Amino acid sequence: MRIAMGQLASGTDTDANLRAIDGFAARAAADGARLVAFPEYATYEKKMIDASFPLVAQPLGGEVGTALARIAGRHGIALVAGVVEASPNPARAFNTLAAYGPDGTLLAAYRKVHLFDAQGFRESEFVAPAPSTAPVTFTVDAVRFGLMTCYDLRFPEQAQSLSDAGAQVLLACSSWVPGELKTHQWRTLLAARAIENSLYVAGVCQAPPVSVGNSLLAGPMGDVVAELGLVPEVLTAEISVESVAAVREHFPTHRQRRLR
Repeated sequence: MRIAMGQLASGTDTDANLRAIDGFAARAAADGARLVAFPEYATYEKKMIDASFPLVAQPLGGEVGTALARIAGRHGIALVAGVVEASPNPARAFNTLAAYGPDGTLLAAYRKVHLFDAQGFRESEFVAPAPSTAPVTFTVDAVRFGLMTCYDLRFPEQAQSLSDAGAQVLLACSSWVPGELKTHQWRTLLAARAIENSLYVAGVCQAPPVSVGNSLLAGPMGDVVAELGLVPEVLTAEISVESVAAVREHFPTHRQRRLR
């Protein structure tokens, strides 16, 4: 199966962000990808999260969600993108990953569990945490994908719960805040989550200056299968569920775990 990573440089112009998503989805589909993943806050992004985020938030069935569904359906490709979703609290939105099938059907919605209250940021001031910590997965062409967002990557238990739920590929859609050693940590954590769970991890990031770029696909042995640099771009790569199964037999840690 071929999947694609769409590295964006999203801003506050939602229409422009949707046009960029549409263009990359078209290119991914033309290159044979069956799924394309975009970053956290793909449809609305700023360097600092502020009160504008809950103001622009919409239900998943609103204009933004409808536009993403149409893009997926028009190009016949599964699509995952970060959106600002309305929550029951008008002062705080959900940071949500919405997954659509090749026919435009909503397959899954993951609200971010671990909010980025670190490095001088307080995401939780304007964003509500997910009401549930249950793993969120969906299937495309018999491949099971698990969803996680940015700061979640620092919590290995979340990746493990997605693996236990059957995920063979983790989509870590992110807007990784720049800083000292942050690119190194981003790359290291993507590889670590892949190695620990013997699966693929696609880290799809926003480009600088808001984020660090360096989107990459780590294989089940932690190797870099494909990677992007610092500019907005879309890249397609091959994944193999047979490789996941083989590595899990070679290193059967999922059967040997004794922490429960």
